[in-house]
Amino acid sequence: MAEASDPRIYYPHVARNRDPILDVLRRVLPAGGLVLEIASGSGEHAAYFAERLPSIRWQPTDADAEALASIAAHRAAANAPNLLPPLSLDVTAAAWPVERAEAVVCCNMIHIAPWSACVGLIAGAGRVLPAGGVLYLYGPYRIGGRHTAPSNAAFDADLRARNAEWGIRDLDEVTALAQRHGLARAETVQMPANNLSVIFRREAGSEE
Repeated sequence: MAEASDPRIYYPHVARNRDPILDVLRRVLPAGGLVLEIASGSGEHAAYFAERLPSIRWQPTDADAEALASIAAHRAAANAPNLLPPLSLDVTAAAWPVERAEAVVCCNMIHIAPWSACVGLIAGAGRVLPAGGVLYLYGPYRIGGRHTAPSNAAFDADLRARNAEWGIRDLDEVTALAQRHGLARAETVQMPANNLSVIFRREAGSEE
């Protein structure tokens, strides 16, 4: 348990999902290079993954000052010299503070943000990834316009009640958006709690 003066944030869902996510990341991420994490949130994922993927440089980012403080504190406590200091990054910005990365990772963002954040994420990944580079997304999705479980339908209704611009996205719509930015969906992996890992790869000859 963090002390009152400790800026580290802890989310219960991270402890539940980090190992299934790590299993997929071990398989799909490159052996080395820079991984740019978008919307790192508490920083728990960044610290956990960086410790267990020591050949990769892990760059956490977020747009929220409280999140950036938590990420920095988790980084300080981690045994991960490959975990870089967090950067402030607005996913909708036309330019990001990182211009190239071998992979982009984003967990649990696009449903708890306006659609413009998903558009910005995909466009940014299209800019920074080289041919063959990986965009990894994790979270709940609708498929063919339908929810994959009653719990996801209830979650979606709750999100939209909290903010009309939020909501679980349709995988076909995200895939079509990605295709327009030179990113082809390579794999979809069923995850616990009715979530998906969705892996896109940057197509050769489609650099923006």
